[in-house]
Amino acid sequence: MPPLNDNTLYLHSQMLHMFYSDSSYNFHITLNNRCHFVKNTLYFAAGKLFYKKIIANTSKQHKINLTGTIMAKVNFFDTRITKKFSDYTSTISTIFSLVLIFIDIPAQNKIMLGVVFLLILFMLYFGIWLKSNNLSEVNLDVEGSIVTVKAGDLFQEGGFKVIAFNEYFDTQVDDNIISHNSLNGLYIDDYLPCSVSELDVRISNFKFDEDEILDINNKRKVGKNQRYSLGTIFVNDDYLLTAFSKFDDKNRAFLTMPDYLGFLINFWDKVNRIYAQKSVSVPIFGSGITRIKAHKNISDEDLLKIMLWTFRISEMRFKFPAKLTIIIHKDKIDKINLLDIKSARNGL
Repeated sequence: MPPLNDNTLYLHSQMLHMFYSDSSYNFHITLNNRCHFVKNTLYFAAGKLFYKKIIANTSKQHKINLTGTIMAKVNFFDTRITKKFSDYTSTISTIFSLVLIFIDIPAQNKIMLGVVFLLILFMLYFGIWLKSNNLSEVNLDVEGSIVTVKAGDLFQEGGFKVIAFNEYFDTQVDDNIISHNSLNGLYIDDYLPCSVSELDVRISNFKFDEDEILDINNKRKVGKNQRYSLGTIFVNDDYLLTAFSKFDDKNRAFLTMPDYLGFLINFWDKVNRIYAQKSVSVPIFGSGITRIKAHKNISDEDLLKIMLWTFRISEMRFKFPAKLTIIIHKDKIDKINLLDIKSARNGL
């Protein structure tokens, strides 16, 4: 678990306050209390409450058939659709009213023109709904930082590109430690500008902070032995390799919700130190092979909302023209309601 400072404790207290603000439950934190119990309680409670809040909101947005396939990301009668349609019709009605002051419509044509007008309005409404369901990119203003959420290819983005590794920074792509189809597998196979052995040397010689280097796991038979705290970043040219997932004794990637929240808070803090006013592109962390314990069915949209929330409450801010881009895999964009992301306050 990454270390907690006063700022991080404050951020977690704000998370809990935000999601219990509508209840009678009161939550108070003494920032000077750094005991292990409080740290774990904060991570666990924040993760659990935040997850429940997101699931409650998300379940209202999706209609699911018997096979579990999402039929429409945006409800046909979504209030945001009706409001936008109402804005359009108000403008159209005003224009028609002004025109009809000077033009008389023959009585025998009024019914036909009325039907045509209603048909046009229906097509307009359907077009707004269809466009909302097929959004592939939205731009958000999160506390003054530009955040773009879009479908695309992470490797084709400019600036820094973030690749998630495990807590050992393993580089062995063999479909056991690292899958060839995973993001870090593709990076090592197709985009690594040096040999794998040279990358290993660079990681070993990199000057990590003292609190980023953990213990050496001598019991591990395959892969590296040196462990790093979650959120640790190794800079390799235009790529930021980050320690994201834990590995069990069978080399299976896993995380708990407290681990996930701790990683994100730590990660944004590290990026804030090293981004040097360059844009940063990240995937949706946790949407690949790594799953979150006790939340195996958490959706990519839920993970995206958690990422945006932790970014918002962190101290990370991008100065224009630098921005944060969150890349969604093209095969998963149909399952994420970008209208919901765009319409919500600060992306959440």
